[in-house]
Amino acid sequence: MIRRTAPPNLMVVFGASGDLAKRKLLPALFHLHQQRLLHKGFVVFGYARTRMTDEEFRTQIHEALVEHLVQEQGVAFDEGLWADFSQRLFYQSGPYDDRSAFETLAQRIAELDARFPTQGNHIFYLATPPNVFEPITALLAEVGLANSPCGGWTRLIVEKPFGHDLESAQKLNDHLLRLFREEQIYRIDHYLGKETVQNILVFRFGNGIFEPIWNRNYVDHVQITVAESLGVGSRGGYYDKSGAIRDMVQNHMMQLVALTAMEPPVAYDAESVRNQKVNVLRSIRPIDPLEVNKWVVRAQYSAGVAGGREIPGYLETEGIPPDSTTETYVAWKLEIDNWRWNGVPFYIRTGKALPVKVTEINIMFRRPPLMYFNSRETRSQRIHNSLTLRIQPDESIILRFDAKRPGPQLDVEQVSMDFSYSRAFGDASISDAYERLLLDAMLGDSTLFIRRDETELAWDRVTNVLEGWAVQEEIMRRRGKTFTLPQYPAGTWGPLESDDLLARDGHQWHEPVLNEGR
Repeated sequence: MIRRTAPPNLMVVFGASGDLAKRKLLPALFHLHQQRLLHKGFVVFGYARTRMTDEEFRTQIHEALVEHLVQEQGVAFDEGLWADFSQRLFYQSGPYDDRSAFETLAQRIAELDARFPTQGNHIFYLATPPNVFEPITALLAEVGLANSPCGGWTRLIVEKPFGHDLESAQKLNDHLLRLFREEQIYRIDHYLGKETVQNILVFRFGNGIFEPIWNRNYVDHVQITVAESLGVGSRGGYYDKSGAIRDMVQNHMMQLVALTAMEPPVAYDAESVRNQKVNVLRSIRPIDPLEVNKWVVRAQYSAGVAGGREIPGYLETEGIPPDSTTETYVAWKLEIDNWRWNGVPFYIRTGKALPVKVTEINIMFRRPPLMYFNSRETRSQRIHNSLTLRIQPDESIILRFDAKRPGPQLDVEQVSMDFSYSRAFGDASISDAYERLLLDAMLGDSTLFIRRDETELAWDRVTNVLEGWAVQEEIMRRRGKTFTLPQYPAGTWGPLESDDLLARDGHQWHEPVLNEGR
């Protein structure tokens, strides 16, 4: 195995005093440092509105590492390596729309380039609310930081949400591409950094036994579930402006669909892989706005118990308007109009306040043409053979098939074979997604990042649904009726309408079973 070590670079983290930086980014960077994967010329420069000195910033980051890396993840903390890492941490407070503050930033970067062997390589990470993406990047260009003045490379990492709909995503892309080249822009989706998501392609294209049956001839339908057991909590104000389809479907779920359905790439490189994902997104059948209810179900959770916690109803949550029609649950029947998947529905669902937190892909295979064992004693003739790719938690792959139960009768039962990451590779085998993505960005590998056309195609299909919902609500208003969403009690798997979406095709949702096969 080739050990990948990052080249020297200076990373500016905008929003460095925020939750994402403290909970994910800085712990990931320090863990890379502990694994000796960062160059001695690596520097972190935090920028945020919060006033503090370099030393105060270092103290805050030390506390964050202890909380999120040591206490939550159980990672051993090397104080000697921290002493070295902390001397590479610097900070500047300032607004995101003030040129003089960015001129000071450029001056400090130049000083650090001279002090450390960064070779003039710069990464700018936008860990900020999206409303300041444009002013930050515009000022970076104005003060000469869109390209390194020292002859090194410059890269820009942009967090989600990338736009609010197709029009806003196109506008943001147009803005960024006036200042940076496409190859400089790394649109991040942390799901793509997960080991189990990366393994989808290895599982499909690295094994000769699965890809030949990965098509309409053998697959009956596909189910993808991204479930969260928590409600919106204190994020109510933010969440009510986005909803489940913007928060989860446009990014994470569309990426899972693309990786599951894509054709083999010409090579395992950024352009080849992303070309095939784009082809899948382009093949997703658009929805007639007047028929949106035929294809998509949306709902809100009511009060209940999920994940062992009592959860108030969405409309009773602080910060949520009592007449809100923002969805906390979405189920969508996708049709992919290409040769491989024609006639194979992809059912995707995501929601808040569901029974467990789990992400999995279920490939449901066609039944045999003749049911030889269709007798009163058999119990599994109506159950599909299936393959589950469990993304999180209990990262695993589970194959289910029928077998004869020992005994004098012909009693058939579904059994399973499973692969567990923790059993095969140890409990520490699943690295943090941000570690992989940050290292890839430093190395200039954009395979696991989102290209412009991917973002816009995903938004195109999602905006199609949003427009259908708007038409639906307008029709209700014209009829003088109040529009309300279906409800599902917290701790259940969604509204009855979601079950009906599959039942119309003779299917039912696969309910995840955690620790299956252990």
